[in-house]
Amino acid sequence: MEEQIKLFLNFIENDKKLSNNTLQSYRRDILQYQSYVEENNIDYKSVNDTDIKNYLSYLQDMDKKPSTISRHLASIRFFYQYSLRNNVVEKDPTEGIQSPKVEKRIPSVLTAEEVSLLLEQPKGEELKSIRDRAMLEFAYATGMRVTEIISLNIDDVNTTEGYVTCTTGSTKRNIPLGNISLKALINYIEKARPVIIKNDSEKALFVNINGKRLTRQGFWKIVKYYKEQANITKEITPHVLRHSFATHLLQNGADLKSIQTMLGHSDISSTQIYMQFQDDTVKSDYKKAHPRA
Repeated sequence: MEEQIKLFLNFIENDKKLSNNTLQSYRRDILQYQSYVEENNIDYKSVNDTDIKNYLSYLQDMDKKPSTISRHLASIRFFYQYSLRNNVVEKDPTEGIQSPKVEKRIPSVLTAEEVSLLLEQPKGEELKSIRDRAMLEFAYATGMRVTEIISLNIDDVNTTEGYVTCTTGSTKRNIPLGNISLKALINYIEKARPVIIKNDSEKALFVNINGKRLTRQGFWKIVKYYKEQANITKEITPHVLRHSFATHLLQNGADLKSIQTMLGHSDISSTQIYMQFQDDTVKSDYKKAHPRA
């Protein structure tokens, strides 16, 4: 793939109609796509539309704006069209894939009551229920992206101090865990995870019923299942839990800069979208701000 990218970049650099900024955007987008493909052991020649959609979802999880995701898609489409013309690939996997709608600005959030209803759904002491309870509580307690959550290893959690270390690229951030989330997580780590995993060398924090690292699709299906169990009509995705985390903290007086740090936003403008939900009458720290801390 590296050689094909070099040829592609050389090709577009000779296009006099493209500005230097556009050329640099193509370069960044394609190199980031290359990193994703290689990290996930995907053959770029065999990529299908599902792989492309998963990548766009990955970019969304990284809080890329819809306009930025659209640009990434355009760059990838250009790359595959060039490769198709040169008989390197047999088809363009981006064909038919729509760009995300840019006009969506207001994040979808749950009320505190809806969150409580959702998180109360995993009942009983079955291994799956223990895991699901811990996972949903964890997602809402940390506001982490689903990609970050499923990438966590058991050693990333400090149950003694009550925080998780999230690594995204070259950056790390420590996110506190509320009491309810921490209790559910410890219960999962001590009672369920050791039984579910088939190999003691497995490092993943959250695993599927086969004892392997949980996937994005698996996480999404779990959230959808409990949404239906709770009879909540509002659309709920793992990202909605992230939005709800930030909104509820801000409504209860958490500092915007602290929320930016916990969310892992590089630009505070991405965090400021939650300002529309702020209640200035309440000022508190994390434990007071988070409904389930």
